[in-house]
Amino acid sequence: MKLPQGTKLGVWGFVIGVVVTMIVGFNWGGWVTGGTADKQAKQSAETAVLAALTPICIAQSQRDGTKAKEIVVMMKAADYWKRGDILKPTGWATMPGASEPNADVVKRCAEQLIAAST
Repeated sequence: MKLPQGTKLGVWGFVIGVVVTMIVGFNWGGWVTGGTADKQAKQSAETAVLAALTPICIAQSQRDGTKAKEIVVMMKAADYWKRGDILKPTGWATMPGASEPNADVVKRCAEQLIAAST
């Protein structure tokens, strides 16, 4: 079988065009792989959950009469994980229907409570 003249050149042009399109798409066009898209979606979901649950923790702390005492104890704790250990038993970061508080919510709530009291 004999191919028409110029077919080889056309095939090479197509292949080079595909490669250039992929390079431009992944580097500057915003294309991502499925794995990267999954990571970005999970990170976005975690950020949204934190943004939604932290105000609930703050609101629950407002209803607690021992809030000032707990915040003073948290402020004296130099280490972040100790602040979380102090906040967890208060129940402020435990959402209604949950048995355990979210660790990221505990951390963010402690940071915001301390920042608001200084």
